[in-house]
Amino acid sequence: MKAEPHKVDIEVGKKIRVQRTMKKMSQTELGNRIGVTFQQVQKYERGSNRVSASKLVEIARALDVDVRLFFDGLEEETGSNDNRPVAQSFVSSRQGLMLNAAFFAIADERIRENILRLVQTIASGNAES
Repeated sequence: MKAEPHKVDIEVGKKIRVQRTMKKMSQTELGNRIGVTFQQVQKYERGSNRVSASKLVEIARALDVDVRLFFDGLEEETGSNDNRPVAQSFVSSRQGLMLNAAFFAIADERIRENILRLVQTIASGNAES
């Protein structure tokens, strides 16, 4: 029987998935760039297979990000509190990833700011009918 994935492996995997999705890169493409199958990329992203340090550096290069990004905020995320806020869960969900990628694909910062204000207004219940 295989042991449950470690929290660190799960969080690093989520960050890999977020970055890959934001770059609009498939698991197959990432796998090709780092020399593994798309199934292996899936296992990395789920945290069911640990990513070696050398492979994590390759992944960071393939995604054009600093390798430290995969560890940012890790202490807070993997602490003793398993009740992660709903927002954190949403950001790593499929919908959250798609929304985030679409939002950052908008080049005009003013439009992004307007969208943010619109969503905040709707969320606060102040939107007019």
